[in-house]
Amino acid sequence: MRLMPALAFAVTGFLGSTLASWAEDRWMTIPKPPAIPEAASSGMAPVNGIEMYYATYGAGDPVLLIHGGLGNADIWANQVIDLMQDHLVIVADSRGHGRSTRTAEPYGYDLMASDYLALLDYLKVDKVDLVGWSDGGIIGLDIAMTHPERLDHLFAHAANITTDGVDPSVADDPVFMGIYANWMGEEYAKLSPTPDQFDAFIAQISEMWASQPNWTDEQVAAITVPTAVVVGEYDEAILRPHSEKIASLIPGSTLVILPEASHFAMLQAPAEYTAAIRALIDG
Repeated sequence: MRLMPALAFAVTGFLGSTLASWAEDRWMTIPKPPAIPEAASSGMAPVNGIEMYYATYGAGDPVLLIHGGLGNADIWANQVIDLMQDHLVIVADSRGHGRSTRTAEPYGYDLMASDYLALLDYLKVDKVDLVGWSDGGIIGLDIAMTHPERLDHLFAHAANITTDGVDPSVADDPVFMGIYANWMGEEYAKLSPTPDQFDAFIAQISEMWASQPNWTDEQVAAITVPTAVVVGEYDEAILRPHSEKIASLIPGSTLVILPEASHFAMLQAPAEYTAAIRALIDG
């Protein structure tokens, strides 16, 4: 998901009386997730020149959860708690995010997709249901286009296929640029092996957000993986017509609008969100 490069300068501010006046609307809040359960296994996988943090939970058909830009694996705690009851759930921190390291190599969604495929190889998992949020949804679309044999289903939440699918007003949004960016700055300082490099990390990934993704309609229309295109009713970042376009391009896909939720629906409406995942992967 593309954000303005100005994000590097926007990790303060915004948290004032305006948000307080909207607090009754759940799409204007970002509830913190519960503590993530104790993992069945976890570690650092050596993939594509980085050390990539991963954790697994439960047993059964595998589900890979991929977080969005600036985030980390622990954001998925609500979904992990539910899905681990009857699935092998895999989470990870994308390169440079959370506990994972990064290199000077330019970011690209193809590179990040390659990281996750290499992680699955490392874990000896051939095929997964993939749940991706924001950047994670874009990574899922990349894998669906280039390695459909690795996916049973794709739940692509708040993804875009071209940069013009992003609402420019997100650069000034108090929830996205205030609550979320500040929270992720704190998380980075707590988890990252380079805790003092948040601004440098943002500058590096912003170069990708400025120009990617940039797929053609024909590339997206070639996706054969059963797909749910998912967006919150009040998404701050992804334009509704863009989500509708993605759903119209992917043969047989379903458009899912999550009511009274925004870009952060998995935290605002966790039960409904997980039910939507299960409707796709267990239906």
